[in-house]
Amino acid sequence: MVTVLEKDFFLSEVLERKVYLKTERVGKLDDFVIVETGKLPEITHLVVSRSFGYPSLLIPWDKISLISNTEIVADIDNLAEYERQTPENAILLKAHILDKKILDMDDHEVEVVYDIKLALQNDRLYASEVDFSRNRLLRRMGLRKLADFFAANKHDSDTVSWMYVQPLPEKIGIFKGHVKLNVLKENIHDIHPVDLADILEELDGDQRMAVFNELDHELASDTLEEVEPRVQRELISSMEPERAAQLIGEMSPAQAADVLAALPAADADELLKLMDQEDAPKVQQMIDEHDESILLYATHDFIKRPPWELARSVIDNYRHLAKDKDVVQYVYVTDEDGVLLGVAGIRDLIVAEADQPLAEVMTDNVRSLNSTDTLRDATDMFERYSFRAIPVTDAEDHILGVVAFRNIKGIKPRLD
Repeated sequence: MVTVLEKDFFLSEVLERKVYLKTERVGKLDDFVIVETGKLPEITHLVVSRSFGYPSLLIPWDKISLISNTEIVADIDNLAEYERQTPENAILLKAHILDKKILDMDDHEVEVVYDIKLALQNDRLYASEVDFSRNRLLRRMGLRKLADFFAANKHDSDTVSWMYVQPLPEKIGIFKGHVKLNVLKENIHDIHPVDLADILEELDGDQRMAVFNELDHELASDTLEEVEPRVQRELISSMEPERAAQLIGEMSPAQAADVLAALPAADADELLKLMDQEDAPKVQQMIDEHDESILLYATHDFIKRPPWELARSVIDNYRHLAKDKDVVQYVYVTDEDGVLLGVAGIRDLIVAEADQPLAEVMTDNVRSLNSTDTLRDATDMFERYSFRAIPVTDAEDHILGVVAFRNIKGIKPRLD
């Protein structure tokens, strides 16, 4: 009888787990061998890899006595009896199924198998579900916090019971072949471009491009639009200009301008030449507007106070201080020369001690725009930090003005 601490667990959680022969460590779990008996495939053997050139072990499932959170224990006496290669016609969960593409009945690519759920029933272990959720993908990449966020906000199922998986071919190759379903593509939840953008932003360059290259044309275009400017630049620089132009060409002129505005001017000009020449002039006009100096949109009507003033004084005189001001939700703390020292939100001042000076309430880690920055620079910063207003400073940190988000979010291009 096998003891398993959890009746349901995932393949990725047990791979590489240490395997013991009673008390002696003999290797690590490398894979499971399955056989398709009935609707759910049954685990028949464990493939155990060993170090120092020792041959792998093929241990029958009925010889396993324990699967815990840290180890697997086999109840066998003679290791030599189990030193053998995996049979050529065996089907392996990791090598043959994990990371395979899922196809629907019409051979349309749907998703990728990111994990496999295993279930224990009557001392037998079965592969019960294929999982293509972003949750399992992120967990395998070590991004547990992001995975938990998506899990908490998930409303659709990202798993398919193995009962919907068609019988696998007898000779499935490690690097070829796909998992095919008996369900239609319309029955399977597709990852939204916004969620894909979040995933791509967490990956390193090679991983990001590998995932992005698997997306179909429309989804790639939608996802490119959603990722942050830094990632847009990296993705576009890693692909052929023709493909980049096609993806950007699928966007609206305004969206295309936002993406191109994040690129070096020479790269943006090259892509514009490859785009549809009917849309290119409109996109160029929007890019030109993005290049306008941010000082054109900055206001001088904001609250500015010295660092020694008390929180009580600002709150008591707030109605007077905020009168006729364009930006009233922040207090900008400056010295006598107008150098920006910090920023305090009104909410921060309300909860502060009455006799605390602004120097103790403010944050001195201020995100600001430079006097040479453009409208597109401001847009990028607002999108990244979700501020309601951003100060503009010169090279010596003198505050030159403040840009309110409401004053730029509604700007429309002037089209002929």
